[in-house]
Amino acid sequence: MTTPQLVELRIYHIKAGYREEFVDLFQQQARPAQEAYGMKVLGPLLDLENPNLVIWLRSFPPPDDRDRIREDFYEGPEWTSGLEELLMPLLDHYSVVLAQTTPGALEGSLNHES
Repeated sequence: MTTPQLVELRIYHIKAGYREEFVDLFQQQARPAQEAYGMKVLGPLLDLENPNLVIWLRSFPPPDDRDRIREDFYEGPEWTSGLEELLMPLLDHYSVVLAQTTPGALEGSLNHES
């Protein structure tokens, strides 16, 4: 049986005209930095109706590790010495939905057991 994992659905409202810059920074710097801390990232995904909306997901290995991994990342040098000041000014606002997987839900790129 597959161990349940935690997945964050992250919805970012980017300031008008900055989505391409955000996506470039995310792909080149933010995603690799998060993956180096053990998170798996899917995205960014571009909303087809709203040119200022970016959606992405990230999953964590065992749920008990989520808080530690997030703390390590957000207190680490990648975030505090660069990514935060590059990415946050591009955001108007964002929301996060925290979900737990059901058996077989992550057959693919977000599954930490594959």
